[in-house]
Amino acid sequence: MTDRPTARPARAHFSSGPCAKRPGWSAAGLATDSLGRSHRSKIGKARLQRAIDLTREVLKVPDTHRIGIVPGSDTGAYEMAMWTMLGARPVTMLAWESFGEGWVTDAVKQLKLDATVVTAPYGELPDLTRVPQSGDVCFTANGTTSGVRIPNYDWIRDDREGLMLVDATSAVFAQDVDWDKVDVLTFSWQKALGGEGGHGVLILGPRAVERLESYTPAWPLPKVFRLVSKGKLTEGIFVGETINTPSMLAVEDCIDALEWAQSIGGLVEMQARADANAQALDRWVQATPWVEHLCADAAIRSNTSVCLTLPGASPEVPKAIASLLEKEGVAFDIGGYRDAPPGLRVWCGSTVDAADIEALGPWLDWAHAQVTAG
Repeated sequence: MTDRPTARPARAHFSSGPCAKRPGWSAAGLATDSLGRSHRSKIGKARLQRAIDLTREVLKVPDTHRIGIVPGSDTGAYEMAMWTMLGARPVTMLAWESFGEGWVTDAVKQLKLDATVVTAPYGELPDLTRVPQSGDVCFTANGTTSGVRIPNYDWIRDDREGLMLVDATSAVFAQDVDWDKVDVLTFSWQKALGGEGGHGVLILGPRAVERLESYTPAWPLPKVFRLVSKGKLTEGIFVGETINTPSMLAVEDCIDALEWAQSIGGLVEMQARADANAQALDRWVQATPWVEHLCADAAIRSNTSVCLTLPGASPEVPKAIASLLEKEGVAFDIGGYRDAPPGLRVWCGSTVDAADIEALGPWLDWAHAQVTAG
């Protein structure tokens, strides 16, 4: 029987969304002057603009791209892009995990587009070099529920005719983005920043703006999706004038996370922390006979949402491990996603400390031994 470990992770937060707060986070450390104020007030607009400016600085978003804060988390941001831009050209939907499959459902069943659907099993990628680029392409940069990421953006042509719409909610701040290859990118604060849910970020390149101003979809658009007025982009959305009322508490929390990111060295250090966390977990996986990566190919394996499988185990085993470790206060929310193959999922983004990943390994061994004993 594996001995019960004595060392515990200092923070047991390994959820893949909402994710761990930054190290040292405290609600008492948040600025509060904007709370209880209108988001349209001078201070409200200034703090929203501050969140946008910090996002641009940390992610190194070029001036050619606009950044807006929108409702509905990453889902709202991505559906806003789909509903307002798709339909002008043929569209290819890429899916290799549940969120990509969700975008397929939106395109085919809701928007009723005659889309080309390209899929791959959990843990794999399709051949990206064969993706047609005369039309629009929708894909997830990092499969949160499969632990698979695109290796790079080299497969996207500079002379593409369509738009590239990228759901990057589990990729930004941990993986490189080639902004020359991205026309639309979305994410939410609740992932890599450890922020609060309910707010999405929509980043538009010049080709996306051109599409918005030159194309009117055949279907009606709800108010929260409308990015254009009288044929012109509503520029206010991209300078802090949100479509609906935001939570200023969530905005302040996002600003706190972005200021922390700057303080530790910006994007380079954020990516290095995620890499170190994923490597620490991988060392444990390589030394552990009862567990494997769901994504076998290290070249396309996520460094944030790392998904693990237990070969030969019943689906109840990973569920029992996750439940036992939560009861022990050692690891919260590490069960695999409900639509993914049974397994475990450990968030390794930059707000997690590598020391906590290292401390988690022995507890996983202990819990596995407890669950499978006898």
